[in-house]
Amino acid sequence: VRWTAGMESDDEIGTVPELGLGPSGASTSGRREADGPERAQSSNAQGSARRRGRTPADKEHKRLKRLLRNRVSAQQARERKKAYLGDLEVKVKDLEKKNSELEERHSTLQNENQMLRQILKNTTVSRRGPSEGQ
Repeated sequence: VRWTAGMESDDEIGTVPELGLGPSGASTSGRREADGPERAQSSNAQGSARRRGRTPADKEHKRLKRLLRNRVSAQQARERKKAYLGDLEVKVKDLEKKNSELEERHSTLQNENQMLRQILKNTTVSRRGPSEGQ
């Protein structure tokens, strides 16, 4: 990445220098000036070149703006990914906890079921008596 004098640090990422704009912020291309025909011709020539983006300064300006947009977009994507992964990690912990609780409950219910079956078996055998089964 090439650094220019206007882009010295990440703190200045949000600022893009505007090239070829008048004090009002609007380009003067395509308008006739009251200063005379020579100025109007040069203004029109510059305006048509600006409109097409053919001057090296305009190309560089567009390139810098594109690089800046890409840099900001990439940073936002990294932040979204980090937040998404954080949410997934929280969800994994919650699901692991719930799974552990369910496994414990399952084990308890299996033991209870086994004890109840044993009680039922002992109760039916004692009602019939030991001689009825033979």
